[in-house]
Amino acid sequence: MAAPPYPAWVRRWVSGQWRNKKRPPVLRPSRPRPLALADKVASRREQSTEATCITEMSVMMACWKRNDFNDTACAEEIRMFYDCVAKAEKERKNQNEDTLSSRGNFPSSKVNKLLRRFPQITRYV
Repeated sequence: MAAPPYPAWVRRWVSGQWRNKKRPPVLRPSRPRPLALADKVASRREQSTEATCITEMSVMMACWKRNDFNDTACAEEIRMFYDCVAKAEKERKNQNEDTLSSRGNFPSSKVNKLLRRFPQITRYV
């Protein structure tokens, strides 16, 4: 007696082809379209690469702890921390948006500006 014919998906499932995501993705275009760039990219917040003024902040907090959180006794450490914060903020503002990020990518705002400047031609007149 012969085995009943099973659908193709059952044969693949039993053979283990779908285990561990080994199944290749199926690409079915709904309609043929020419390859073209999108009009804009998603806005993503640029992540800062490192924290600033950590040393100054830890020195200031250690001074507070030694002096029972008295600001007058730790005036010099507080001033050093605020100077460091002001310097870091000034450097951040002076950074030009045209420069590449640390990973070598343009920020999304710059990409959107370029895409608006050079739009895709989708139809011919």
